Formats: sequence, structure tokens, C-alpha cells
Amino acid sequence: MRLRLAGAVLLSAAAYYVYLPLPSGVSEPWKLMLLDALFRSVMRASDVAHALGLCHRIHLLKQVVSWVEVIEARSCAAVHVTDSALGGVPARVFQAKGGETPKRGVVYFHGGGWALGSGRMRSYDLLCRKMAEDLDAVVMSVDYRLAPEAVFPEQYNDALAASRAFLSAQVLERYGIDPERLCVSGDSAGGNLAAAVAQELGSDDSARVKFKAQALIYPVLQTLDFHTPSYQQNQDVPILYRPVMARFWLQYLGADSSLEPLLLANNHSSLDQPAIGDDARSRLDWTALLPGERKRHFRPVVQETGSPGLAGELPALTDVRAAPLLAEQGVLGRTPKAYVMTCEFDVLRDDGLMYARRLQDAGVAVTSDHHEDGFHGCMVFAHLPMMSSVGRRSMDNYIRWLDQNL
Repeated sequence: MRLRLAGAVLLSAAAYYVYLPLPSGVSEPWKLMLLDALFRSVMRASDVAHALGLCHRIHLLKQVVSWVEVIEARSCAAVHVTDSALGGVPARVFQAKGGETPKRGVVYFHGGGWALGSGRMRSYDLLCRKMAEDLDAVVMSVDYRLAPEAVFPEQYNDALAASRAFLSAQVLERYGIDPERLCVSGDSAGGNLAAAVAQELGSDDSARVKFKAQALIYPVLQTLDFHTPSYQQNQDVPILYRPVMARFWLQYLGADSSLEPLLLANNHSSLDQPAIGDDARSRLDWTALLPGERKRHFRPVVQETGSPGLAGELPALTDVRAAPLLAEQGVLGRTPKAYVMTCEFDVLRDDGLMYARRLQDAGVAVTSDHHEDGFHGCMVFAHLPMMSSVGRRSMDNYIRWLDQNL
């Protein structure tokens, strides 16, 4: 009887910890609750370790990710898999066996807030393996340097170096890749890097080979407004909470974590910041860039006065290499045709929607793929044991677009 009572108490406590009120439209809410409970547990443990001075919170998270997710490079009947380097940056290479020659090529940047993740993780290995097989392609998944050891612009520099190498005649010839069928892609922070690279190389008149397409999966593209409608609507929706995104940004920019409350209040982008001009503000004006069904009842949060000089002390806030949404229209117009995936229950939804709109206004052909039941990171949950229906659907849509446009 006592064991049953103890079991009931423990079960009730576990259910209380796991349960989280979620919007009614989110896909398979109990799976998302379980994922969130796991992530919260690890993040809280990392915060405790950080507070006790045992290690940086990111180091513990990395160790957990490595232990749970990182796998060896293993070939299969359809895809040859090897660990190599691309422009001096580690990369996992997935080569479809047989089929056509030359093949399509995709360079991919994983997500993880510029601080976590790896192309050697099981989830990304499975994604890139499927891409290579279904597209009869060569896919190179890049392991750029991560925070806190590396800060902006080092992640961007790694992504750019790897992309330049990917486009080189030497690499294209070595792997049998068609120079007319190349794509740069990534999810979340990796989508940020992919967008920034597409802008830089699209404007490079000396480049003999260019990307034909860019495919951005729920990308993070700006850090000036933490009160877009999607940030307001989804601030408490897992797995990417609004404060967590602010913390990732500060780590990426090499800034002090004590600035988090200022970012969350939009004090860093107040009207008294001389480093942020009207042009920059207009490029992320969601009242003009978002459709009415996304703006809904939300109101802009613009501070008249904030933290004087903060934007000047952190110039990367307005650096287009870190915040591709702030690029000039002429730069956007020279980027390749685009696929932009967004999810309704994601704080980054509006970053992607605004970027798609600005690309279209610049004359770029854009496919906007919005998942009404999606959440941030859903595409990497397209396989067991945590397979979700929206994860599988989003991955299939993404690969289908690549097949039709590359």
C-alpha cells in the first residue's frame, strides 16, 4: 500500500513537472511537453553548475548533447558518409551512391543558438543522409566554432570559409558536384548563417560559381525587437523561450549576460540610440511587413529612452552579418531564390516572415512554407524516438522544394 501511495505521489509530481499549458493548435502537445521537460531539466542543471563555478553552463549542455546525440560517421547502402574539412572547418560529408553525375550539392549549417549542436548529431546525420539519398546529392554539414569559446564574427567567418570552399572548383570536381545546382541552407542559428552567407556571396562579383538557392529553416535574423507579435505570442511556448533566445544572442555577440533584461525590454533599441537609424528600423518594421493575420491585436513596444550608448557599445546588433534582416534591398536582390520555413508557435516566426517579404520586395523568388501547428526545432524531430507529425511533414516539404528547385 505504501509503495502504491509513493508511486502515485511520484507520478503526480512527474506529471506536474511535465505538464505545460500549450496553445490548442500545436502539434502533438504531449510530445512537446516531454521534450520541454527534458530540456528544462538539463538547462537548470547547467545553470546550477554555472552558479557553483563548476563549469560554464554551455559546457555542460554540450557534454549532454555529445553523450546523447553525437554518432560516428557510418556509410550505408545508399549514402557514403565521411568526416572531413571544408575550408579548414570540420564537416560531415554525405555522398549519394550511384545515380547521376555530376550531382546536386547542399552546404548545411546546424542550429543551436551558435553555441550548441553539431553536424555529427544523430538528428542532423539522419536529416542530411535523407537529403543526400532523396536528392541524389552531396550534402556537407558544417561544424562551425561555437560559443562561448567563439563569438561573432567567428561563427560567420567559419560559415563563409566553408561556403567559399564548397563553391571552389577543387571541391566541386573532387565530389562530382554540378556547379549550376548548389544550395546554402540551415536551421535556426544555422539559418542565420546561411542567410548571411547568401548575402555576402551574392554580392561578390569576383565569385565564378554562385548558389542557385537558399533554404532557411525557422531562421533567427534580427536582435533589435524582442516584441514582434511572435515573440509576444510565443514567449512561453517551448522549446525556444523568449529569454533563452536573448541569452543565445548575448553569448553569440560576446556580451555580458546581465544585459538580458535590457534586450527583453527593447531598451537596446530605444529611440535615443544614435547607432540605430531610421533605415535600420524600417527594415524590421513588422507593422508594415507582416500580414494582418500575424499582427492580430499585438502592439509595437518601442522605448523612447533606454540604455544610452548600448547599441554603440555592441555594434554587432546592427551588423548585417549577424542580423541579415537589416540588409539593404540591393543586397537582398542579389541573393538566390529562397525557401523560408516558419512555424506558428515559434518566437522566430516573424523574423522569417519579414525576411521572406523583404526578399520578395527585392525581386527574389520566394517560397514561404508556414506550418500552422509547428514549433521551433520541429524538423529535427522527424525520426524516432521523438518523431512528430509536423517534424516529418516539414522535412518532407523542405526536401521536396529542394528537389523541385535545385
